[in-house]
Amino acid sequence: MHDRTIDGKTEVFGNAGGLFMNAMTWWDHGTNSIWSQPWGRAIQGELKGIELFLLPSQLTTWGQWKEEHPESLAMTNGIGGFGPLFRPDFKQNFVIGLVIEGKAKAYGFPYVLQAGVINDMLDDLPVLVWAEEENYHAYLRQVGNQVLTFSWDGVNLVDEETGSIWDVTRGLALSGELAGQVLQQVPSLSSYDWAWLDFYPESTVCDPE
Repeated sequence: MHDRTIDGKTEVFGNAGGLFMNAMTWWDHGTNSIWSQPWGRAIQGELKGIELFLLPSQLTTWGQWKEEHPESLAMTNGIGGFGPLFRPDFKQNFVIGLVIEGKAKAYGFPYVLQAGVINDMLDDLPVLVWAEEENYHAYLRQVGNQVLTFSWDGVNLVDEETGSIWDVTRGLALSGELAGQVLQQVPSLSSYDWAWLDFYPESTVCDPE
């Protein structure tokens, strides 16, 4: 998911209908430039080389999303709602990919599932990645100048430094010394492992298996 603002103007995009490196392409209505969906980068046309800002996002089921955000509304195509048209195999060949300021790193979904929560570094940035069933979240594990180390108790995150309890859905400290503090979400992509390496061949994929 990308911010579609370019030079202060909100652009309108459509599906270009073709593939680039086996992934979707877009076109913008303003210049007809062609864009790579995983990169969010124009690869042909007047805007070639321009890259959109990657926003934090997640791939999950409607049931899980509704449980976490009960007031949500959803846009559907009007021809059957949420039918089982595509169901990725999260537990086998999907990765959670993080991208910050050109730095990229991916985590095998089974690896994160088994660990519950992973405390890691993306270049010089401390990050945490959490996954359960068909859902995941990624945050910077830092509050102010304090880097935190998290564990998962099956319900909430707990930081070792202060013992504060955190809601993993919102990245919000619910109780303890850091109550009220919020972790910053990390821009992320979910992808098949082979597709991730097509677009980020120099990145590390953390999957001990």
